[in-house]
Amino acid sequence: MTDLAAVSAAQIAAHVAALRDGDPAHPPLSAASAARAASAVRGLHRFAVREGLVPHDASRDVRPPTLPRRLPKALDVTDVERLLETAGPEEAAGEGAPRRLRDRALLEFLYGTGARISEAVGAAIDDLDLADGTAVLHGKGGRTRLVPIGGYARAALEAYLVRGRPALAAAGRGTPAVFLNSRGGPLSRQSAWTILRRAAQAAGLPVEGPRAVSPHTLRHSYATHLLDGGADVRVVQELLGHASVTTTQVYTLVTVERLREVYATSHPRARG
Repeated sequence: MTDLAAVSAAQIAAHVAALRDGDPAHPPLSAASAARAASAVRGLHRFAVREGLVPHDASRDVRPPTLPRRLPKALDVTDVERLLETAGPEEAAGEGAPRRLRDRALLEFLYGTGARISEAVGAAIDDLDLADGTAVLHGKGGRTRLVPIGGYARAALEAYLVRGRPALAAAGRGTPAVFLNSRGGPLSRQSAWTILRRAAQAAGLPVEGPRAVSPHTLRHSYATHLLDGGADVRVVQELLGHASVTTTQVYTLVTVERLREVYATSHPRARG
C-alpha cells in the first residue's frame, strides 16, 4: 500500500502484532524492538498530518507493546559491606593513602545517602554538615534536597577530609568539590565509575553483563535496603529525590521478589 491516507489504525496494530509474532522469513521481535518500530510508524504519521499530507493520524490510538518492567539491581547487604571494605580501609596510610581514603569515602557516601553519581561528584564542601550528619544534594532539574549521612559514611568522609583531601588539593588550584582527582581537580563521573569498578572487581562482584555493578547499583541498594528495613515508600521517595512516588514504587517490587525467593527456598510446601 502506497497511499498513507488509506492506512487504518487496525492495519497499524496488525503490523505491530505481526512484528511480535514473526513469520517463516522473519524472527519475532522483542517487545522493545517492536515498540521502537511502532514509534517510527507513529512518527511518520504525525509528520504526515503536520505537513498536510493526510487528514488524520491513524496511529494515534495504536499503543506500542508493553515493555517488561526491569527491576533495579540491588546488592545484598553483605556484598555492599565487602565492596566498601575493598575500596580502602578508613585507617589507610602510606603512599596512595589519600586516594584510598577518597575511594572509601566516595562509595560510603553513595550508599549512605542514595546519591546519584552526578550528585556525589558535584557535591561541594559547603554542602556537607558532618556535625549535623546531613548533606545537600543537587539533583535533576535544579532541585536540591537535604539527606542524612549515616555514621559509617560520616566517619569515612571525616577521615578523607582530614587526611586525604588536603594532599590531593595541594596538586590543584583550589576547588570546593568534595571529591578530588590526583591533580587536585574535581573528580569526574568517569573516574568515579572506575573507582567503583575497581572495588567491585576486588570484592569479586560482577563488572560485566546484566548483573554488573554500576554507580546506580548503590543507589538501588540504598532504596531497597531502606524498604527492607521498614521505611515508608514516601520517605524513600524524598530521600531519593523522585518527583513522583510511582518511580519509587518499583523498589517495592524488588522487595516482593526477594520475599518470593526466600519463601520458595525456605517453605516446605512452596515447591510443586
